[in-house]
Amino acid sequence: MARVLIIDDDELVRAALVLLLERDGHEVLEACDGIDAGRILRVHIPDLVITDIVMPEMEGFQVIRKIRKVSPGLKIIAISGAATIGSQDVLGLASKLGADRTFAKPIDRQEFLSSISRLLAAP
Repeated sequence: MARVLIIDDDELVRAALVLLLERDGHEVLEACDGIDAGRILRVHIPDLVITDIVMPEMEGFQVIRKIRKVSPGLKIIAISGAATIGSQDVLGLASKLGADRTFAKPIDRQEFLSSISRLLAAP
């Protein structure tokens, strides 16, 4: 199917997403934050990036900006357990920065997998 990079500082969330995506037939790469993701992206080109927003070192907002600058067509899904940071709507801001789809944690599995299929099928 597709190569997917998951970026999340929560090891349990990453493990659950890896299991879900591998069962759906995808090859999955993992990063614990945006800096780790940068190292992976220099070597591997994924079809889709799934990034958490609130992470140490480099947050998902920065990851989205960098990806959009370098690979504008790369599909991005932003996920977050936080609804707001200060007065900012976290997922709304992720969309404005270029995320193709957003999900609040906990993620609805069926909707998540359906969105991934639609994004990967889109030109």
